Amino acid sequence: MPNTDTDKKMLHKLGFTLRETLGEGKFSNVKVATSTKHKEPLAIKVVDRRRVSQESVQKFLPRELSILRKLDHPNIVQTLEIFDMTNEMVYIVMESAGTDLQQLVQKMGKMPCVPDARDIFVQVVGAVCYLHGCNIVHLDIKCENILLSADGRQAKIADFSLSKEVSSVPELSTTFCGTESYVAQELWLRFPHDAKKVDVWSLGVVLFAMVTGSLPFHGCLCNMVQNQQQGVLHLRGVSQLPEPCQALIVQMLQFFPHTRPSMEQVASNRGILPRDCVGLSLFCSINAVEKKLLSSLSSCGCGWD
Repeated sequence: MPNTDTDKKMLHKLGFTLRETLGEGKFSNVKVATSTKHKEPLAIKVVDRRRVSQESVQKFLPRELSILRKLDHPNIVQTLEIFDMTNEMVYIVMESAGTDLQQLVQKMGKMPCVPDARDIFVQVVGAVCYLHGCNIVHLDIKCENILLSADGRQAKIADFSLSKEVSSVPELSTTFCGTESYVAQELWLRFPHDAKKVDVWSLGVVLFAMVTGSLPFHGCLCNMVQNQQQGVLHLRGVSQLPEPCQALIVQMLQFFPHTRPSMEQVASNRGILPRDCVGLSLFCSINAVEKKLLSSLSSCGCGWD
């Protein structure tokens, strides 16, 4: 773990005060922070290069920092500053959040498709579409990495430690990473894969978890792949979902990657967008392309109702 006392002293010199811990990992932790120059609530990710594997130092960490510097979307956690101390510490200063989707699902048990799940999901879809449009894949989309405002209305994707840039021409990746319950079969089976379709699968798992209160697939490798091949329609809670929501989950959790939709196709799905443009606050938080999409589809009377 990073040395907390050393971190506090260094960050104090930079104008930050560390407070309670939000999350801990083997090589990094995330702490609440305050600042003399940023008025909004902050979180600081502290990474100790000296404790990180050589692969992470040479590959994953530089990739993460490069991507964080490029991102600009209302539904992606904003990185405010990066302090890269040569050969030692990295401090990533970002906006903080009230809670995350995992905590909300655990609290609610499951979320009503309309409006709760739909209004959060459409924001996350917009963010992943933006990433894929920039030829960036996240590769660790999960409920814990979707942060929410204190009122639960605004969603933002976080944690780009496994993300990477890909070619604009579809190519097969050989990077195997992610969180087991959210990982598609092609990663379990160690097949070269389309990384964007891996994100689509993981987002489908997120949607399933939101509306049923549980994860669709779990267990050992053999059981996981077998269960994924059987699909989700037979799983508990799915038959009670509105048909458009069922259909979208089934599409995103197709066993064979080439049969899954692209994120652009998910975004244009006539079932995910609400008739009322999911409220003024969300409508104002998205970009011009997403506003146009919401307006055109809501005029068709589309939704999960």
